[in-house]
Amino acid sequence: MKSLKILFMALLGITLITACDDDDNSSGNGNLNLNISGLEDLGADYIYEGWIIVDGQALTTGTFRVDAGGKLSQSSFSLDREDLENSSAFVLTIEPFPDSDPAPSKVHILAGDISSGKATLSVDHGAALGTDFTSAMGKYILATPTDGMNNNENSGVWFLDPSSGAPAAGLSLPALPEGWIYEGWAVIDGQPVTTGKFSSVSAADNAAPFSGSQQGPPFPGEDFVENAPDGLIFPTDLAGGKAVISVEPVPDNSEAPFLLKPLLGDIPQDAADHTVYSLANIAGDTNPAGSVNISL
Repeated sequence: MKSLKILFMALLGITLITACDDDDNSSGNGNLNLNISGLEDLGADYIYEGWIIVDGQALTTGTFRVDAGGKLSQSSFSLDREDLENSSAFVLTIEPFPDSDPAPSKVHILAGDISSGKATLSVDHGAALGTDFTSAMGKYILATPTDGMNNNENSGVWFLDPSSGAPAAGLSLPALPEGWIYEGWAVIDGQPVTTGKFSSVSAADNAAPFSGSQQGPPFPGEDFVENAPDGLIFPTDLAGGKAVISVEPVPDNSEAPFLLKPLLGDIPQDAADHTVYSLANIAGDTNPAGSVNISL
């Protein structure tokens, strides 16, 4: 009798284990796990959203935020097992918050092809920005053409190169996909101030809020001679500051430079006006990157 009781308990245990296994698999879900570095806090009005591409369709994997230290608010997402098995790529976008549109925005920041349940994410994937910006180059001069001849010449920065005898484009930048635009900056007393957004390196940028009344050259740049932001005084001397080219999302989540900053130049302490200075390529230090791992 005792042996029968032992056998019954053993069979019951097997039944319970089998039932538990069935419960674990009944949802038909798997997990998509993200490991991403280099992202930044987007503020209250924007949020990151992941997507898997299944049979040419984008399916959301969920949204997350990033804190000041770059930590993701959520890195593991439970999704339909069959969708995960059939996914061919992962794309990370920036979305407005709240978002009434169920489709992905045009602002694709990272992407990667999924193979054997894994993907390496980069900005240069064709479904993201399509470039890693390591080919970008730039030059600039200090001058204030909108303030008249020989006035406050160290108070303006222009991304042009006059070394051939005539002004020419000072920037060589890859074309950007829809959802992105370039922006120039001067860092003045530690405060970044925009020189304007632009898509063409051979045309004026889209703003001149600090320039004087005279016509500026047809290249990105700005004179800082009036309407100074709080905490600054214009005209100023840009020597000892920085010149920066960033890549900004459209619409822009912040008045500050976005995390993508392919070009940066330390303006010399003894900088002279109308002298050509070079921008360093720092794309490798500012590009975010990551990986996806799918567990079924």
